[in-house]
Amino acid sequence: MRTALQVDITFDQVLALVKQLPKQEKIKLTKELEKEGIESKLLSLLKTFKTKELSLDVINKEVEIVRQRIYESKKH
Repeated sequence: MRTALQVDITFDQVLALVKQLPKQEKIKLTKELEKEGIESKLLSLLKTFKTKELSLDVINKEVEIVRQRIYESKKH
């Protein structure tokens, strides 16, 4: 059985705790925070470009157009 625990803690208190960690644990924490930041930015970016107007068929047609142009440019 798990019990959820909620503690009010300030940034300065968290920082004081982090400073007490051994170097390897600080590095591990840093990597986790970076990963979380990257994932957050990626999700935000994906939401920005999400559209219902762009289907796989539209993408495939555009790819074929570009391929044809490349093929024709190499022929000449």
